[in-house]
Amino acid sequence: MKKWLKWGGIVVLALIVLLAAAVFIGKQLGERKMQRKIEAPVAFVTLSADAATLELGRYLFNSRGCAECHGATGGGHDVIKTEHMLVSAPNITPGDGSAVRNYKPEDWVRAIRHGVKPDGRPIMVMPSEDYNRLNDGDVAAIISYAKQLPPASGHPAVVQLPLPVTVLYGVGAIKDAAEKIDHTLPPSLPVPIAVTTQYGAYVANTCLGCHGAHLSGGKIPGAPPEWPAAANLTPGKGSVLPAYATAQAFAAMFRSGLRPDGSKVSAVMPFQSLREMNDTDIHALYAYLKTVTPRDAGQR
Repeated sequence: MKKWLKWGGIVVLALIVLLAAAVFIGKQLGERKMQRKIEAPVAFVTLSADAATLELGRYLFNSRGCAECHGATGGGHDVIKTEHMLVSAPNITPGDGSAVRNYKPEDWVRAIRHGVKPDGRPIMVMPSEDYNRLNDGDVAAIISYAKQLPPASGHPAVVQLPLPVTVLYGVGAIKDAAEKIDHTLPPSLPVPIAVTTQYGAYVANTCLGCHGAHLSGGKIPGAPPEWPAAANLTPGKGSVLPAYATAQAFAAMFRSGLRPDGSKVSAVMPFQSLREMNDTDIHALYAYLKTVTPRDAGQR
């Protein structure tokens, strides 16, 4: 019996040592991965200060998630703040603590479309997979609008990840946006703005970061454990679409944060942005989601 206890203790100790070694190696890999350099070809976009461009930029800034993270003023604020995790978006105005004061137009494009800093390192947590397929005109409008924001006080990005997330990131179980993007793809061509599935597919790019490349939802990799799984937006098993019989019902949820039965949708949903979407965008998105290849919930 004593012999078995002795060997059992040795095995447990060995497993603890192996686990500690794996965590140490994963942490080192994660930190090294954050410092890697990424080649991302940057397409030239033409900035403009004309009223139509700035209005389009304002609409996209507010409805596509920019204001959700950086705030309506662009000064930045805490996006995720828990006991073990802090993600605070940077100040993207010319004010104190600006993260973009020395950005050239190509640096803005690289950050938005590719999730890459001017020095080639990945931008952590920036959901550039949502913006990679934006056409040149929309990217230019967002940058033009952001560059004319009045100076606001803020700070550079703050990203403090819990050890398990860093380890999982290091071993590839969690990916940053730059890993998810095909940087060789040319920019998308403009799509006529109308209630069509083609335009809806363009709008749906905004949903990829949370709902996954296939839009079937599931737990969001790297998110706080208390966050619920993202919903299945395809017509497959576990879909939320049957709850919304019409595009109008779908739009009402965007504006109110309530399902048709009156229950609240998780506050993790970016309702600050969603309620700014116009009916054309929402109805086109709804039309497209009805045509997506069905997948079971959770397949992302």
